[in-house]
Amino acid sequence: MRPFLLSLPFAVLLSSPASAQCGGDFSAFVQGLRAEVQARGLSTAQAEGFFRGVRQDDRVLRADRSQGVFRNNFNEFSGAVISQNRLTNGAKMSAKYDAIFDRIARDYGVPRGILLAFWALETDYGAVQGDFNTRDALVTLAHDCRRPDLFRPQVLAAAELYRRGDFDPARNLGAWAGEIGQVQMLPADILENGVDGDGDGHVNLKGSAPDALMSGAKMIAGMGWRRGEPWMQEIIVPEGLDWAKTGIETELPTADWARMGVQARDGQLAGGRGSVLLPMGRKGPAFMVYPNFRLLFEWNKSFVYVTTAAYFATRLEGAPRFTLGAPEAGLTVDQMKALQVKLTARGHDVGPVDGILGAKTRQAVQREQARLGLPADAWPTAALLARL
Repeated sequence: MRPFLLSLPFAVLLSSPASAQCGGDFSAFVQGLRAEVQARGLSTAQAEGFFRGVRQDDRVLRADRSQGVFRNNFNEFSGAVISQNRLTNGAKMSAKYDAIFDRIARDYGVPRGILLAFWALETDYGAVQGDFNTRDALVTLAHDCRRPDLFRPQVLAAAELYRRGDFDPARNLGAWAGEIGQVQMLPADILENGVDGDGDGHVNLKGSAPDALMSGAKMIAGMGWRRGEPWMQEIIVPEGLDWAKTGIETELPTADWARMGVQARDGQLAGGRGSVLLPMGRKGPAFMVYPNFRLLFEWNKSFVYVTTAAYFATRLEGAPRFTLGAPEAGLTVDQMKALQVKLTARGHDVGPVDGILGAKTRQAVQREQARLGLPADAWPTAALLARL
């Protein structure tokens, strides 16, 4: 579920003018990759072994073009992926690997709720890791000219894992976008952040939960996780709030939010600075999100996925289910696409017209709502579409 992540330090290390090459004859493309991995240290025999039997996988391209799950709103998406079974199993996994989570908290400062949430959402705690051949998926996506700069470095990283004896190109299965293991990390991320959590001398993210959890924690810590600080809490917002101040682009001291009437649903607002997040508008659920929330977009770029993962992490640490409220009806996929076309025509950068209410579309919606004198809560409605 993480098709957009790239570990930049290692990608920069691997980048070269050749990384812009894509398309054309597949066999010739693979020959170019073979020459490149040899130039980076693999022997002729190793390069031959890594690419032996490689093929294009049309299933990968179909999956890359159809990520429809992210078109669901927050309530739909969170309801689909946060089940009572996952909450129960999360508690069991927390107890089973208690010593590992304590070690992670000590060494990296990452809370167990965050790791449990990603572990559950990515692979259902390791049970469903994907059935795509990882090497074939990466080579297919590197050959495809949509995002070759993302995936060609990952092919090179996978070849390096093979050279080290930690990757089997013929048998390694994972997600369609080339992620590997129980927390779904790309090869470059494994090279950068892989940890031998169980002490067996290898980094095995597929078969070892300690390796996967420790590696995921190291990666999140490297993104800039702030030890001991919160990431999200549910709040109550007053009806008269200045809605234009909501959204993750506006960060204010929580004391200022409190003076505006924002309250924590449970306990008190945390200290420091935060943003008011209204994933379904001013009449729906409301959260205060903190700097740790923002860095989770380095794990996945999807707004609804990150919001759900952060909320799920609070549930796994004991928070109650959010209060849905009475949000206004959202848009259908076709209406959302029509809205994105209109926003683009007005000069807003919403990214691709894909029917997904992502961060860029939300920002554009909020600006247009403010311009039109509507409550600027970033939640698009049929009324806004009609006004535009």
